Amino acid sequence: MPAINRFGDFHEEITGWRRDFHSNPELLYDVERTAGKVEELLKSFGVDEIVTGIGRTGVVGVIKGKKSDSSKVIGLRADMDALPIKEVSGKAYASKIDGKMHACGHDGHTAMLLGAAKYLAETRNFDGTAIVIFQPAEEGGAGGKAMVDDGMMERFGIEQVFGMHNMPRLALGQFAIREGGMMAATDEFTITINGIGGHAAMPHMSIDPVMIAAQITVALQTLVSRNVDPIDNAVLTVTQIHGGAAYNVIPGSAQLMGTIRTLDDNVREQMEKRLIEMVEKIADAFGAKADLKFKRGYPVMSNAAEQTRFAVEVASELVGAENVDANVAPVMGGEDFSYMAIARPGAFIFIGNGDSADLHQDTYDFDDEAIPLGCSYWVKLVETALPVS
Repeated sequence: MPAINRFGDFHEEITGWRRDFHSNPELLYDVERTAGKVEELLKSFGVDEIVTGIGRTGVVGVIKGKKSDSSKVIGLRADMDALPIKEVSGKAYASKIDGKMHACGHDGHTAMLLGAAKYLAETRNFDGTAIVIFQPAEEGGAGGKAMVDDGMMERFGIEQVFGMHNMPRLALGQFAIREGGMMAATDEFTITINGIGGHAAMPHMSIDPVMIAAQITVALQTLVSRNVDPIDNAVLTVTQIHGGAAYNVIPGSAQLMGTIRTLDDNVREQMEKRLIEMVEKIADAFGAKADLKFKRGYPVMSNAAEQTRFAVEVASELVGAENVDANVAPVMGGEDFSYMAIARPGAFIFIGNGDSADLHQDTYDFDDEAIPLGCSYWVKLVETALPVS
């Protein structure tokens, strides 16, 4: 697998960091041990400045190039948090904490960026400044937003920002990316149907919220098929239905919950508007009332055109154009790098994790063989974006 030769020497050391993170997973913003180890390692590398507590528990390292003639600044981001999953991988370095697991590979992401930071601080073969960003709370906590809201981009003068995530079933030694919407906006809804309860044998004396919930569930499927342009992408899934506690009682209320995923802001607006209209009118048609709570989650993760082309160029130089999919199919999962890519032009790329279990599965593990290539990608981004003249 093509990679900078120096990472052959670093590989065992970086793997050790990764497996230590894997054994000691932490959730959301409670990543004090992980952030502390990141800070400790950055200090040992001799980076120019380390700032902690950005976005509550985020860590930022500043690495200045050999020449400081350039005011150009590039940001590189990795996520640090794990998931509330009980690991059953059976690995020697499996989670030591019951019910917590690095099931998405953030341990690998953090380790690869640390490896790149070590190399960049050692060689400084660039003109400008590299900012290494270690983010908490990607898994549902919007840590990327917290860091942006803390003024990270302005404080460090970041002009463009890049992210990377491992992808199971993408071969080791390959990359994948696309311009525009690559990962979906992740919105949630809770619908409470308030009817009139009664005896199951006398349904005409009640307004049955369970039946109305069933009608709404079926009708919501048309929001995509009959409202969204077939060329666009959207997914609506009802994931929970709750109502009643006895075989012979019609309850007074029922509740639906689910998610909407979109890859375009206009489609996102359209889906929210039509959801509200449809739910209210169906409930009203049966004489019930509907209370709908719509919670906006992560925005669309959209890659900027220039930064995407640049990422493709760098990845292709490392592994050959034939191993870089520059138009990968969008993924309807969410990613809070989206907040950073809104704040500054950016690009998010997938790196192959080979034939591993899927993300968020209790048998998943990051493949350490991807480390040298991931580190090399980060380094080549910096050295190519900030060349020494």
